[in-house]
Amino acid sequence: MEKTIHNKGQARLFEHPVLEMLTKTRPWVIYCIYIPICAFFIYYSYTRYHISSLNIFILFMVAGLSWTLVEYLAHRYLFHFEAKSALGKRLVYLFHENHHEYPRDTMRLFMPPVPSLIISSVVFLVFAALSWLLTHTIAYGLIYFSGFIIGYLIYVSMHYAIHAYAPPRFLKRLWRNHQLHHYKYPDKAFGVSSNFWDRVFGTLPPQKVNE
Repeated sequence: MEKTIHNKGQARLFEHPVLEMLTKTRPWVIYCIYIPICAFFIYYSYTRYHISSLNIFILFMVAGLSWTLVEYLAHRYLFHFEAKSALGKRLVYLFHENHHEYPRDTMRLFMPPVPSLIISSVVFLVFAALSWLLTHTIAYGLIYFSGFIIGYLIYVSMHYAIHAYAPPRFLKRLWRNHQLHHYKYPDKAFGVSSNFWDRVFGTLPPQKVNE
């Protein structure tokens, strides 16, 4: 059954006003949390563990690019998971389906601070643990986490821009694909910051569409 799309307004996720407030945020709040953390981790890796600038740059870029695959897989298989249970359906709605219902709600285009910090802490611990197991230092985990998070910030910033602004010419295809994902092909165009993985996995929307 097709869901109604509202181009104005916001979903109500929680009855309690405090919980409802915690589901909303502005981009600058997230930037102020993560950019200083990532900058410190890079600086600390360089000064404390003496990782070379070249190695930091390479690992940082690899981590940022790896985010694009995580972005695609999460969007396709988690955010669009067809839950059967009431709890599952509720979680899918909280994390993503409300965005499809109210795609122009700019207060929910960035993950709000509380769940964001919880998830990112788990991700950090995974990267730090892997770094320690492989190199007996967490330095590479610090660098990888920083590149991964900056990749996330680029993605979520582009997602925000797609829903809030007209596209620049050189990014018009990405804007178009994401709008098609929302309004015509919810089973295609899962990449937001890049269409590379949609090409790899065959989920690009048709090139010629009556929009």
